[in-house]
Amino acid sequence: MTDQEWAFLETVARAAFANPFGDTRDDLDIAIGGAPRGSSSEEILESVLSRVATQVESLRRRGLADLRAQGGSRREVLRRFCLFHVFHRYVDHFDGLIQTQLQEGDKPCRVSFARQALEELSGFGLTAEEAERTFAVFYQLRRAFYFIRSGLVGSSPSMKVLRRHLWDCVFTHDVRWFEAGLWNRMEEFSILLLGETGTGKGAAAAAIGRSGFIPYDPARNGFTESFTRNFVAINLSQYSEGVLESELFGHKKGSFTGAVENHEGLFSRCAPHGVIFLDEIGDVSIPVQIKLLQVLQERVFFPVGSHEPRRFSGRIVAATNRPLDEMMVNGKFREDLYYRLCSDVVTIPPLRERLKEEPEELEHLLEAILRRIAGQPVSARERQLVQKVLQRDLGREYDWPGNVRELEQAVKRIILTGRYQGVQREKGKGDAMERLAVRLRDGALNAEEVLAAYCGLLYDTHGTYEEVARRTQLDRRTVKKYVQMCGREQ
Repeated sequence: MTDQEWAFLETVARAAFANPFGDTRDDLDIAIGGAPRGSSSEEILESVLSRVATQVESLRRRGLADLRAQGGSRREVLRRFCLFHVFHRYVDHFDGLIQTQLQEGDKPCRVSFARQALEELSGFGLTAEEAERTFAVFYQLRRAFYFIRSGLVGSSPSMKVLRRHLWDCVFTHDVRWFEAGLWNRMEEFSILLLGETGTGKGAAAAAIGRSGFIPYDPARNGFTESFTRNFVAINLSQYSEGVLESELFGHKKGSFTGAVENHEGLFSRCAPHGVIFLDEIGDVSIPVQIKLLQVLQERVFFPVGSHEPRRFSGRIVAATNRPLDEMMVNGKFREDLYYRLCSDVVTIPPLRERLKEEPEELEHLLEAILRRIAGQPVSARERQLVQKVLQRDLGREYDWPGNVRELEQAVKRIILTGRYQGVQREKGKGDAMERLAVRLRDGALNAEEVLAAYCGLLYDTHGTYEEVARRTQLDRRTVKKYVQMCGREQ
């Protein structure tokens, strides 16, 4: 193999598991395919796959495509190169399987193309076990791409960052960790989603939940679970404490009045590689928090009225729009539970921020919402009609306090009534910004006062010290000091 060929294989190997929502993958595709910048994504991909297929055939003719003949880093580069080739040969098949499974629901579908794909993987020198696990990872990769892309629409910079972030929540930021063994251990990484009401925390959780690893079972010629069953969600604020414990952990017959039979709770029903989404985690009582902590720490729980432990082997994703940092200070949320929940913290951007970054994002959202409502793509004319009503009734400065959820309801109301008046909120934030602008123009603030005012405005918008610290790149304690200086929080 020439040095030039080897350099090509190394570039493809880097692209094989690169985050598809990151700029690095785009640059690698251009380098692999040789397509000029400015080409469409379809043209770039077509060029990439053509050059890779040509190289694969060349290696096969010379007997160089067998992994068993390689060792160390060279084997790993060749392995990833071959996996890149096989994965993209079956992308359309995986997409069809995803659509079929969505229609079929909780019963796992047969995978008609599995044996052919497994034979191709084995042909490159993978063992049967390696081929089956790789095939399962292929399915996971395609599901993650599908649900992150389709569930989180938008071209603004903050949404691009969010999609990259969610991909890392599924596969880690370095896929070598994932492949080395974490593919079967991601339940150890709980995720905490933060954001205002209506921003799409549920959609983000569903994208993670439906993208988990599901083993392939050759005896059944299918995967062991349907991804539709792999994700279960519960809004914790909807239940009283007693009912909530029963819904989460189940109960034993006779454990309380009305318990006329055994009840399997959410943790019992969760699939082995499944995800439970605990929405509104900030609304649960301390006793329930303690039981949730036990599940996260020890992987066991007890149904109400039972002393027999049950094991939980799934993953937890939690969400809230409440300021958990403030609640911990006031003793309303346990710090040990918080730190068990936040292997990573993902903040969902508000709609006003997205539209400020990219005004055209509204068109993309309207198109997705109308398609979902109608059950099929809608014409540009229908989207423009809705957009004209929004511009007429709300103007361009409306800040969408209900976020994407409000936008969806606005579209429905426009369809029904031809108008939407929006939500009128009390003024205050805008006045504060105007006062700050006047004082800045007058030179009436020193540097510390400017920073305090800025932190205060960010706190008004995002509601947590952590998010202000992330945006300002300041320490959380410093942020808290500045927020208190400007009188936002006592």
